Amino acid sequence: MNSRLKFVLITIATLIAVGVTASLGFWQLSRAAEKQARQGAMDAQSAKTPLNAQALMMAHDTMGLLHQRAHLRGIWQASALVFLENRPMNGRVGFLVLMPFVLEGGKGALVVQRGWVPRGFEDRTLLPPIETPAGIVEIDGRMALPPSDLYALGGPMGGTIRQNIDLPQWRAEIGLPLMPITLQQTGANQEGLVRDWPVVNMGVEKNFGYAAQWFGVAGLFALLYVWFQVVRRFFTLPKEPSPDV
Repeated sequence: MNSRLKFVLITIATLIAVGVTASLGFWQLSRAAEKQARQGAMDAQSAKTPLNAQALMMAHDTMGLLHQRAHLRGIWQASALVFLENRPMNGRVGFLVLMPFVLEGGKGALVVQRGWVPRGFEDRTLLPPIETPAGIVEIDGRMALPPSDLYALGGPMGGTIRQNIDLPQWRAEIGLPLMPITLQQTGANQEGLVRDWPVVNMGVEKNFGYAAQWFGVAGLFALLYVWFQVVRRFFTLPKEPSPDV
């Protein structure tokens, strides 16, 4: 292979390598921008005036209420208490406690993620008592999606301890018009429950870090090309003999 063809092939390969890695860097920046937009929307939702029962019932798109705060009055349905197992919190294995909450006036109900309790190591069926005030109570929380499903064999399970919660099935079981959205109860860790909910973080810092890495690789390809194919090539070219004086 002559030197000119080799130079052309190395140039093409370098251009492709720089183009690909730079494109990946810009893609990571676009992902970061998308995440920043979603984070901004979530922050705007959280900054809104807390929902009350009337506003919640009148909402045409309940999923549009995600991440909004709420202050609700109603009655706990303690008889329909459910423990979702294999739900870790702060590095510990335990249960996520779910309970239906009938809104004041009896015209609507939703599932409240009341908090988390640890699992008994000797017997998983030994469940801790959950303090549940009777009568009309007031609760605060944040509108959230139902708990994510874990892998489980077979169909939806019933009983007090479950792997996942299927809202249509649960709605039929207890005879309450449960909304498709849930409330993650906030406030102090009390009533035997832990409410150290994880803060939603889009991880935009990772995208900026990956973008910097890809741009760094692109810059390295360009620098190596300039050094080996331009600078060194220039100094190693055979020099023309000087004319005789």
